[in-house]
Amino acid sequence: MISAERTEGAERTRIKRSAWVWIGCASVLLAALPFLFRLDGHAHGDWLQFLGRFHPTLLHLPIGLIVLVPVLEVAGATRPALRDAADFVLRTALALALPTFALGYMLAYGAGDTGTTVSRHMWGAVVLCVGLMLCIVLRPGWVTREQAFVYPAVLSASVLALVWTGHQGGSMTHGSDYLTHYMPGPLRALIPFSGSKDAGGNSFYALHIHPVLDSKCASCHGSGSAKADLRVDSYDALMRGGKDGAVVVAGKPDASVLLARVTLQPGDPHFMPAEGRTPLTSEEISSIREWIRAGATATATSVPGVKFASEQAEPPPQPVGDYSSLMPQIQEMQHGLGAKLVPLSAKASDGLILRTVDVSSSFGDAQLAQFEKFAPYIVEAELARTAVTDASFDTLKTFTHLRALHLEGTAITGSNLTKIKSLSQLRYLNLSGTKVTAQSIEPVKKMSQLRNLYLFNTAAESEGSTARSTP
Repeated sequence: MISAERTEGAERTRIKRSAWVWIGCASVLLAALPFLFRLDGHAHGDWLQFLGRFHPTLLHLPIGLIVLVPVLEVAGATRPALRDAADFVLRTALALALPTFALGYMLAYGAGDTGTTVSRHMWGAVVLCVGLMLCIVLRPGWVTREQAFVYPAVLSASVLALVWTGHQGGSMTHGSDYLTHYMPGPLRALIPFSGSKDAGGNSFYALHIHPVLDSKCASCHGSGSAKADLRVDSYDALMRGGKDGAVVVAGKPDASVLLARVTLQPGDPHFMPAEGRTPLTSEEISSIREWIRAGATATATSVPGVKFASEQAEPPPQPVGDYSSLMPQIQEMQHGLGAKLVPLSAKASDGLILRTVDVSSSFGDAQLAQFEKFAPYIVEAELARTAVTDASFDTLKTFTHLRALHLEGTAITGSNLTKIKSLSQLRYLNLSGTKVTAQSIEPVKKMSQLRNLYLFNTAAESEGSTARSTP
């Protein structure tokens, strides 16, 4: 009997020693992975990105199981069956955490992600996986009361590692200020947090360019994550560009990759911001375009053709009616004319956008008039570089919910601009590169709700350019 006990004890010792060896080898492999496949900011294959994009789908399973383990351990003090279940849950969590880590690394390595937050997220995942492996080996000693504190301490540390790693991942997805953006003033004063200090002052870049890039682009191209080695969270980094060179060419908006990417069709694989993030608005794109055209400096306080007055709160846009019943007619017309009516969002009440980019040269006043039946539902009309003339305002005046109107690069002279004075929702009007004069734009300059009026490269440019009007 004594011999059997000794044999059994020796077997347990051998198994425990084998487990420690396994953990040591696995930990070394996990820690060596970032050095073997360094995150260098370069993309390494579409198939890696394809697999890696399953990372967000899988990661919630191990997260939930890891959080469940301490709950089962505590509840198991009075219900032993729950403590038995904790061992199974812990092992399952590790079995899911390892492939989740692998998919996450494939995503970063394949897409060329790099940056402080990416590195922190990666090393946090390494620590978490090692912690779970330690918990599996240490738990039997805690259950048999051979040691009372090591397993709970390692489990607690693993949960903290989970929280910290999850925060880094959230920062990459939503931006580093996601949790603090709407923080109340008193609480903000008590809790320090990092923020960009690059764009101080009253320059045009600081007031109108940096805030857009910081809110729409920095989550992928900031200090935390610099995809393609591109950062836009500071002026110097923006002008330095990324692994493919400069993204802003001063004085040449048409040669600037940044502007090209944000103006692609949303379905284009190169469209930015990527992966369903909020795209730049017409006003934001126009500000960036004119800033680049004017030299893309960090210090200039104004841009020719663009002027912003004091800010004021704008009323929420009025909802349009439900156009669902008109969808067959909309699709039939789009097939014939080539121009598109695109929903602004999944909510029908948010309205439609009229896009003519694919047929701009052949789209004139007659084609526009055929969209009058859908006028109450159109909130933005993209007519830039089309063949429309001043006669188009007879149709446009019926677009009662119109908020943004692009007419840049057209033959508009402004002779009929007075006809759109009744558009009470119009906030944005771009007349750059047209034949409007200072006299012809007087009617729209008096529209109190109009916040952005772009007049770059027109005879009216010196008369106030783009104005953000106040009542």
